[in-house]
Amino acid sequence: MDTATAGNVDWSKGAAYLDGAYMPVSEAKLSITDWGYRRSDVTYDVVSVWDGAFFRLDDHLARFRASIEAMRFTPKESDADIRAILHELVRLSGLREAYVAMDCMRGRPSPEQRYHPVNARSYLAAFAIPYVWQMKPDVIARGAHMIIASTPRIPDVCLDARIKNFHWADMTAAMFEAEEKGADNPILLDLDGNVTEGPGYNVFCITDGKVATADRNVLHGISRLSAIDLCAELGLPCEARAVPVEEFRQADEIFATSTAGGIIPVTRLDGRILGNDRPGPISERLREAYWAKRHEGWHAEPIDYSAAS
Repeated sequence: MDTATAGNVDWSKGAAYLDGAYMPVSEAKLSITDWGYRRSDVTYDVVSVWDGAFFRLDDHLARFRASIEAMRFTPKESDADIRAILHELVRLSGLREAYVAMDCMRGRPSPEQRYHPVNARSYLAAFAIPYVWQMKPDVIARGAHMIIASTPRIPDVCLDARIKNFHWADMTAAMFEAEEKGADNPILLDLDGNVTEGPGYNVFCITDGKVATADRNVLHGISRLSAIDLCAELGLPCEARAVPVEEFRQADEIFATSTAGGIIPVTRLDGRILGNDRPGPISERLREAYWAKRHEGWHAEPIDYSAAS
């Protein structure tokens, strides 16, 4: 769909871009024979919009491009094209707070070609929908209840966690385990018993005023980077390093970071109550600073809702 002729279309539930065309998100369809669907041969990134502006869009685009190149995709769109597409999706939707995803995947080789990814065309999909919370605001307010999952994280020698991907079998199993144990969400360990991350979020622990987060087998999250930046600004010692599970379990405070929620305090881990079962003072200080700075325009790229494509 040409956006110039899309004036009478209902974009209220979100807008999508698929392989060169714009459409309402409900109309975006993928072929079930594509390599991207059948082999999870996809990389993606997600950027948030708040108060009508993208947050750290440069960082998200740089990570997306690095993932595209690592997975040997060759989409026709440049980074400038992708930036323009994302802006247009939010403009079409009219959303002031949005969850904006960008995917790159492979299609299916033609019948006369060898059935191999080298012969599958790369293409781009993206969409903007109302902002998605990793955990609901009431859960964030009281602090998330989490478990250490029995399922380990896929080792980084098998799959580089710095590349956002759809290989979520470990994450999905851990989410079901958390549900069965009455928790909100899980945290996964590596094969050596060190903390990694959770489904869609990085995690931090605080002990004696010192903040630590995993440095291996984790996505280098943009919200993780924001938390590290905030620690430096607020004068809080922060290290990216191996975090053994026992250190994590005995920490004074724990919090998670995600594009879909910002900084999320954790108040229970495997049934252990942290502090007084409310978000810890340092976690809460970081959470408040994160949203205050976003409202002030921190790393913001405003969207022109009046612009025509």
